[in-house]
Amino acid sequence: MPESIFREAERMRENSRFREALSLYKKALRKYKAAGDCSGQLGCLLSIGDTCRMIGDFPRAADAYADALSLSKKTRERLMSADAMVGLGLSQRALGDWQKALKLFSGAKRIYSEKSDRNGIAFTLWAEGGAFRVGGNIKNAIRSFKDAKKIYQSLVEDKDAPKGIAYCLCGLGGVSRVAGLFDDSMEYYSSANRLLSSLNDRFGAAYSHCGIGNAFRMTGDYDMAMKHLKRAETIYRRIGDIVSYSYTIWSEGMTHMMKGNFKKAQECFKKASANFRKTKDRRGIIYCRLASGEVSFLLGEDSRSKRLLTEALNDAMKNHFALETCHSRALLAFVDSGKTNKSCYKGLGLKLRFASLPFNIP
Repeated sequence: MPESIFREAERMRENSRFREALSLYKKALRKYKAAGDCSGQLGCLLSIGDTCRMIGDFPRAADAYADALSLSKKTRERLMSADAMVGLGLSQRALGDWQKALKLFSGAKRIYSEKSDRNGIAFTLWAEGGAFRVGGNIKNAIRSFKDAKKIYQSLVEDKDAPKGIAYCLCGLGGVSRVAGLFDDSMEYYSSANRLLSSLNDRFGAAYSHCGIGNAFRMTGDYDMAMKHLKRAETIYRRIGDIVSYSYTIWSEGMTHMMKGNFKKAQECFKKASANFRKTKDRRGIIYCRLASGEVSFLLGEDSRSKRLLTEALNDAMKNHFALETCHSRALLAFVDSGKTNKSCYKGLGLKLRFASLPFNIP
């Protein structure tokens, strides 16, 4: 029976055994199709999308969500349509199209509001916060994460609400870091880590360890930074999340660079960049170019440095990544003149200030 296969897949996913879960979801989907069970197919497609997203396969996740959206419209299952729109938006956000993601989230929020689905509204606000962060709108990102957290805190009967609160704390930790509020970032991520560890959420534990590591990196405690980043790296590798693993490797590279170990830093950036190209992560590629451009300049390779930083700037502007555009401009200004350009960060309302290379990009 497809129901028993689907339940086993759900159990696998709960235990972060994503690849085994994916295989079972696909098996259940085939059986639901053979039986003409549209509701079962929708459940499988949404879960396939969620699972692909968790392992960083965003193109396949987007395909699954798009199929779910198309089927849910045919069967007029509005809440399923909203779920598919949020999933598709999260996939588009990860692929760099944060503007399309925000449109999808807006549509989903309307449906959840019509149906008085407060959990759905909270999850969409959390997703929206991440899209605003990718677009460089830090003020709106903070607002969305705080609004989502407030709703989750009110859902006292919902067993999944604590996890929702924890992920909102992670979101707030991330936007606080890029805003230059490093103490706030540490507090948010540490609170999330305690909560997620108590919930036995392996992915969440890795997410918060990575955030704590980056908070330590931004305050100059590189040994503690590496300790937490290595914890995150180990978990991400075990569960097969190539994208989160690669961002963690990038952070390790930045930590090595700040300690003056340029060879190890380059190895990390090279490995992360190769993975980002495989997963078509535009922002990840830009961050690797920025970091490699820094190292190249510090090694006296001025022409290579300018080429990499210029490529990063062009890609950031093309994709409307405001924060990454600022990083590119600030680095290029220093490479060209030895002076930092703070006006771009100020324009985004950020407290980031870099005096000289290496820039400890958050």
